[in-house]
Amino acid sequence: MKKLNPETLCVQAGWTPKKGEPRVLPIYQSTTFKYETSEQMARLFDLEDSGYFYTRLQNPTNDAVAAKIAALEGGVGAMLTSSGQAANFYAVFNICQAGDHFVSSSCIYGGTYNLFGVTMKKLGIEVTFVNPDASDEEIIAAFRPNTKCLFGETISNPTLEVLDIEKFARIAHSQGVPLIVDNTFPTPINCRPFEWGADIVTHSTTKYMDGHATSVGGAVVDSGNFPWEQYADKFPGLCQPDESYHGLTYTQAFGKMAYMTKATAQLMRDLGSIQSPQNAFLLNLGLETLHLRMPQHCKNAQAVAEYLAKNDKVAWVNYSGLEGDKYHALAQKYMPNGSCGVVTFGLKGGRDVAIRFMDSLKLAAIVTHVADARTCVLHPASHTHRQLTDEQLLAAGVRPDLIRFSVGIENAADIIADIEQALG
Repeated sequence: MKKLNPETLCVQAGWTPKKGEPRVLPIYQSTTFKYETSEQMARLFDLEDSGYFYTRLQNPTNDAVAAKIAALEGGVGAMLTSSGQAANFYAVFNICQAGDHFVSSSCIYGGTYNLFGVTMKKLGIEVTFVNPDASDEEIIAAFRPNTKCLFGETISNPTLEVLDIEKFARIAHSQGVPLIVDNTFPTPINCRPFEWGADIVTHSTTKYMDGHATSVGGAVVDSGNFPWEQYADKFPGLCQPDESYHGLTYTQAFGKMAYMTKATAQLMRDLGSIQSPQNAFLLNLGLETLHLRMPQHCKNAQAVAEYLAKNDKVAWVNYSGLEGDKYHALAQKYMPNGSCGVVTFGLKGGRDVAIRFMDSLKLAAIVTHVADARTCVLHPASHTHRQLTDEQLLAAGVRPDLIRFSVGIENAADIIADIEQALG
């Protein structure tokens, strides 16, 4: 059969039932799995055989959904995590240890900024944040001999900068490290970072992939393309024996699956941020309609952005679908079919007016969420990013008046009418 299109992968990938098996992916709601002999179990623990023995490491429901996400991104393998935060932590920590350093775009989700800049620092891992729009030379200047990866978001949350993936990949590879890209906002329906040189992709599956605000989750996907052995001294965790598995070396034992196997067999074993099979099942239902929902989100967001851009009570609007937007050209390059359903804007009168506007909305709900089937709104400086100082807010591009408006899949005229009455 020819290579399947994304629409078909959303519905069919990951689970192929055999004769007499359920057509719908089952929920394997079991912590453990039975074997006939002690030797069979021992071989699983030594990674000499593949199979299931404890859900903290692997579960058939989770693996089917992870396989679907890997297929959508064009990767060799994937792993589900308990949240998007866990996915980003695992993606970096899988190749970093105490004494290491990595470089990240400064235009990232506030929780990730804090994870990298505060929490991982306590583990002995340092980060240098760079302006993603800086020149190659400026970004390369942030690298050190102990730098292990470069990180960015395809579309930054909440500031909506579009990452120049090819530029970031070129810089990362020139320094002998992989590029990790959080692809949550566009999803693989609108952008596939591996096709532009990225090596590892992460997701908060809580957002568009689930799509209905039912389940918190994350995913890490590996392209299988980064040549770890070529930089063996830089990545000892992958290229040198792991004593916790009797001296097994991941790159030698698992080839292109080395990174994902280590993430599962070592990090998930020890840290345990597994997604529950129930949540994986719900995520799979969301994935089945992802290809239908994303175009509607983008269509509605475009209409909302165009309305806001013409309204004299609006000070500014960010949406890469607008022709005058700073990132319009990059969005056309990487996401020609649409970016995402999130629009940011500010109102004349500043922060106080923004809060009064949000409190006046009736259809759009104020929630700590984004990328939902339902339209929702948030004021990041007061909510998701309130742990950042004013200087950090400015560095992350979050203005005090910034309103993050996540456009749902309702009728666009109804969404605009709600904005209009709130502005009034």
